[in-house]
Amino acid sequence: MKYLRTWKGKIIHESNKKTLNVFSIFVPLNFSIMSVQSQVMEQMKLAMKAKDTVALESLRALKLAFLLANTSGGNVELTEDDEIKIVQKLVKQRKDSAAIFEEQNRMDLAEPEIAQAKVLEQFLPAQLGEEELKSAIEAIIAQTGASSMKDMGKVMGMASKELAGKADGKAISTIVRQLLS
Repeated sequence: MKYLRTWKGKIIHESNKKTLNVFSIFVPLNFSIMSVQSQVMEQMKLAMKAKDTVALESLRALKLAFLLANTSGGNVELTEDDEIKIVQKLVKQRKDSAAIFEEQNRMDLAEPEIAQAKVLEQFLPAQLGEEELKSAIEAIIAQTGASSMKDMGKVMGMASKELAGKADGKAISTIVRQLLS
């Protein structure tokens, strides 16, 4: 019996000369998780094969945003936080555009924007639910000692740093206002 390991992390078990059995293995813990940029490239390949134009258009926009961020900042590699901020920015742009189109009763333009936002959201970390977000903000308010709307800036600054990528800024602001008023 021979066991061969391929470069893609598969183990091939050669039981006899005519058959090969292929088994997938788990990635070791010291192996780094794929960056958002590499995930985008993989999803682009899948979208091209599936001929999904909406997904392909949004993924190309995301790839372009990464490319612009990489070239504008010198030779510094983007961190995972930077990548997530870029994805959040593009999702927010799509949602804002969709809201404007819906106000103008242009559903033909709003629907593609919403679809693109959904494609881009898959690269964001899991968002906090309303109850989880409320309890996290209550802890931040207790930590800062805020008691009125005068302290909103202090709470928002700390909440934005701690909850970056986990919640939308508008949702954070709404809950902070509710709890401080």
